[in-house]
Amino acid sequence: MPKDVHPQIQQIIDRTAELGIPPLSQMETGAARELVENMARARLRDYPAPPLAAVSEASTGPGFGHVPVRIYRPEAAQGAPAIVFFHGGGHVIGSLDSHDTVARMMALKSGAVVISVDYRMGPEHPFPAAVEDAFNALRWTFARHARLEIDPARIAVSGDSAGGNLAAVAALLAREAGLALSAQALVYPVIDYRGGTPSYDRYGTGYGILDRDAVDWFRERYLPDPAHHDDWRAAPHLAESLAGLAPALVLLAECDVLVDEGRRYAEALAAAGVPTEVESYAGMTHGFFGYLGLADAAEAAHERLAAFLKGRWAGQV
Repeated sequence: MPKDVHPQIQQIIDRTAELGIPPLSQMETGAARELVENMARARLRDYPAPPLAAVSEASTGPGFGHVPVRIYRPEAAQGAPAIVFFHGGGHVIGSLDSHDTVARMMALKSGAVVISVDYRMGPEHPFPAAVEDAFNALRWTFARHARLEIDPARIAVSGDSAGGNLAAVAALLAREAGLALSAQALVYPVIDYRGGTPSYDRYGTGYGILDRDAVDWFRERYLPDPAHHDDWRAAPHLAESLAGLAPALVLLAECDVLVDEGRRYAEALAAAGVPTEVESYAGMTHGFFGYLGLADAAEAAHERLAAFLKGRWAGQV
């Protein structure tokens, strides 16, 4: 039994064991996806989705890849800031529905319109399909800002885990395209699927759903071609330069195989002159951002993310 996890997280680990849920690496893709969706629905019984002014479905349409999106409006106000959000799940599992409560909470806490992106995933659509969809959704948000009733000067990207990877890559692509992104908020992002950092040894087994074998499972489905492992669109820290990127917040879980690579990316951003803030949550494991109602740190992390974005947007109204 891990000794350094928070008691609230230990309860989740124990409950998972009681239910006999197998390791992700031993599951077929379809079964893993079904498990994630069932778990999200089960959590709604204890933590109902926060109500908002409006939630609607849309598509980015022609010229922007026809990417499905879900739009969350906390208030019926024009000129609001916006967050383009990418859900986690190793670029293989997860959905708009599995992260519906997270997206709602982000909108509620930040006061921003949240545009949650239903990007294509592996193994059916391996890299770089997810990257293409992520950036098409961001381009569409800028291009359609008037119709979306959002402020183009206050558009941010965010995502958790694989979604954090896509948010980081989208920030790089935005810089290259001359899109004035206001911020990037990365929640325990995947920076390099090859792993190899010391946190893989510390937290590689026994710390929840994302263990060392699960990372391999995701990589095989999202990045089946080894030639893509060194592509900066898969591993953003390999970009030629990180200078000139949007200000960043990096939220980390202490007991996570990804904690070292997330911290190193934050350090690299800061070294490149990018205003960067880092917060690590003691005793938390990968996925805690979605444990609303189960772990107190989940709501604290949402508050931290919202405060960061509000701070960035305060001078841009």
